[in-house]
Amino acid sequence: VACGRIPESDVVLESNRVTFTNFGEGIVLKDVQTGELRPTTKADARDAARLIDALPHIDTYERAVHSHDVPEEVCALHNAEASLTNTTKHHWLGPVNGYCAGKIVDMCAAITGGHDQLRERPIMTFNTCPVSPLKLVKDCCEIIMAGARAGVGVNVLSMGMSGGSTPVHLAGTLVVHNAEVLSGLVLNQLVSRGAPFVYGSSTTAMDLRMATASVGTPECAAINAAVARLARYYALPSFVAGG
Repeated sequence: VACGRIPESDVVLESNRVTFTNFGEGIVLKDVQTGELRPTTKADARDAARLIDALPHIDTYERAVHSHDVPEEVCALHNAEASLTNTTKHHWLGPVNGYCAGKIVDMCAAITGGHDQLRERPIMTFNTCPVSPLKLVKDCCEIIMAGARAGVGVNVLSMGMSGGSTPVHLAGTLVVHNAEVLSGLVLNQLVSRGAPFVYGSSTTAMDLRMATASVGTPECAAINAAVARLARYYALPSFVAGG
């Protein structure tokens, strides 16, 4: 269960149930007053959380934009504060490193009434990404372990790019993707058996002409479908990128 701050915002992640969240990691915003592009701020992160909270067909909230107006070292803490205080929906957040993950766990515990209460009703799931191909770097490992210890869900998203950091053939890309996610699962369960875990994906194909990630392409859709089938095989909830 992806718990919200109130039971009415809870979402059950189960077989054959599709739920929706917003896209995350925005770094530039078009100002609605001036029409100009500008870097996103903590106020934008707050406003995005309020907007998503009011939209009935979006079930959970992923931190939508980056806060450029706060110190980078603790930006994840500001993002969490802006989000958690402005939505009742379950929150997905990348805490960046183990230090921020621990502090965010404390923030969530303060909201729910204590660490034991947070374990019973985890209102956040950590997002973290291996480095393709086949690397679980220090920050990623710390986040996976911090989530397991706190009883907070961990969503391990492979972000391989077919033709770039993974094989150009989609089947080969899925092999690398699966290995990365399962390695995160093994670490997570070694820390705390039965800890909540999500099989994630932002894997797509590389645009060989522009050297960018091609989101919203047929290749991305095919990978998403395969990821959902893999997650079902392992009896895990899945999280895939749209576009």
